[in-house]
Amino acid sequence: MKPTSTFSPSPRPGRYSGEGRRFVFLQGPHGPFFHQLAQVLARAGARIEKIGFNQGDAHYWPDPESYTAFRAPLAQWPEFLRTHLHDERVSDIVLYGDSRFIHAEAIRLAERLGITVHCFEEGYLRPYWVTYERGGTNGNSRLMELSIARMQAMLPDPETDLPEAPARWGDLRAHAWHGAVYHWQILTRNRHYPNWQSHRDIPVIREARLNLLKLLALPHAALARRRAVRRVRRTGQPYHLALLQLSHDASFRAHSPFGSMSEYCRDVITAFAEGAPPHHLLVFKAHPLDDGRERLPAEIRRAAREAGIAERVHFVPGGKLAQLLDHARSVVTVNSTAAQQALWRGRPLKALGRSVYCKPELVSDQPLAEFFADPRPPDTRAYRDYRRFLLATSQVAGGFYSQRSRERLIPQVADMILAPEDPYDALARRNARTRAPLRLIHG
Repeated sequence: MKPTSTFSPSPRPGRYSGEGRRFVFLQGPHGPFFHQLAQVLARAGARIEKIGFNQGDAHYWPDPESYTAFRAPLAQWPEFLRTHLHDERVSDIVLYGDSRFIHAEAIRLAERLGITVHCFEEGYLRPYWVTYERGGTNGNSRLMELSIARMQAMLPDPETDLPEAPARWGDLRAHAWHGAVYHWQILTRNRHYPNWQSHRDIPVIREARLNLLKLLALPHAALARRRAVRRVRRTGQPYHLALLQLSHDASFRAHSPFGSMSEYCRDVITAFAEGAPPHHLLVFKAHPLDDGRERLPAEIRRAAREAGIAERVHFVPGGKLAQLLDHARSVVTVNSTAAQQALWRGRPLKALGRSVYCKPELVSDQPLAEFFADPRPPDTRAYRDYRRFLLATSQVAGGFYSQRSRERLIPQVADMILAPEDPYDALARRNARTRAPLRLIHG
């Protein structure tokens, strides 16, 4: 069954016109977000098109006239795209996530050809925001080159307070539903895409099986989680929190020194055994969407036994992060966006990968064993200003997955896409009325 769309906001006139522009959409979040966004851009005068790579892409783009299927072997994608961009006189590319092969190649070609790339990603500040940037996100974001001092200079009113992100993700059920529909289309109707290759590291059928087992085990996992948290609290001992991520997540794979979460866990346990006071505990918190493919609880137990600290290492499966963060002595991560919640609470943070929040005012530069011995706290005022800068630029209120969240998001990002400058330069332009213009390109 094709998805239906009733969402039809009208774009604003003037500088938000899409006349003379040709947009190509590549892969987006699961669900109708990209198609609904494209409809708004079309009403602004732009020509829009979708290139799809599997039946899931086709299912969520219900207009066959503007849909182009890529069915060739993946090795032919760069040449196919180069020819297509040239022949169709494409001015803009829209995509979700910049690290998978098809998107990384598109960005590389776009840079050579002077084509604007609009990148979407899950919010750096979750759950009620999404990320919109140009040219790249996460470790490829322009935020990587901006110091907090530069951000502070850009903020128009340092006293303006901005809302705090709640510790829950409102679109989780809708996300799960659209993900299930997308993968079901691939499993059952993908015969027209014989060369399709997932950017995931396991077959779709195995991923579906793992997700089914996870769904069936939810009651048991909830009970195990409550027991694990209660066990840590009853000890009365100080504890350090290590955030687990998904090894197949694009941001982890592209901007991490580790090949897997297992490697990360071993390094953290080794450093903790070396540096932490002997009465401190180490608590590993699983990602809410972890499907068990790496068997991390067993890996953590094994590494803890080998380090001689088995009784001091705990594992908490999934669940909310806030209740553990509130009392944690420090937090360690690779590059999880959940670390923003730790910074908001003023918890010392050590990040072992590349991330947009890896600023010297926020993230400790101590060696990991030294960090566990005496963790250095962040500059809470610097984080407040950093967060305000994100909310004034790349973080847009709304969500990809539920209808209500998209209705809030799409009118905002449609204007941002059609604007002549990206969010960071747009902030510079707005502030130029009251102060000398600031150059952000090499900030």
